[in-house]
Amino acid sequence: MHPENTPRMPVQRTVEVHQPTPITLTTAVPAPLMPVQPNAVPTVASVVLPDGRIVTGYAIEPAKPEPVAAKPAVSRTAVNIAFGGIGFGAVCGGLFLLTTFIAALAALIQQLVILAAVLFGGWIAVQVFGASNHRGGTTVNIRKAVFKRNHFHG
Repeated sequence: MHPENTPRMPVQRTVEVHQPTPITLTTAVPAPLMPVQPNAVPTVASVVLPDGRIVTGYAIEPAKPEPVAAKPAVSRTAVNIAFGGIGFGAVCGGLFLLTTFIAALAALIQQLVILAAVLFGGWIAVQVFGASNHRGGTTVNIRKAVFKRNHFHG
């Protein structure tokens, strides 16, 4: 037989059993002195243990949990969302008026530019196509003029 296929024999182990030893109090240990308020003297309680011993000491009141604050009927998140919706609704009217005002102002500026172009174009047309009868001034024919070194020689 191969050594890996051989059955193993259980190993004998010794078991040690430890028994707890009871603590016996031979002398009473004095309790530490606690500052006592003159009006409130804590009550002393005695407890009889199952083995007949009596343990005496001050009764300790369990710690009282702090009162939990009552939760509001509506969560703060819901209130914030509602206020946000109301604020957005209030602003939308103002934004609509603002965009309407901007559009009207842009249309006014556009109309003024067109009016200026029409008036200026009309003035230019009158100057070009107007009557050639000048009552004063000098008419200069510059077809034969000579320009030398940026000087006009007529």
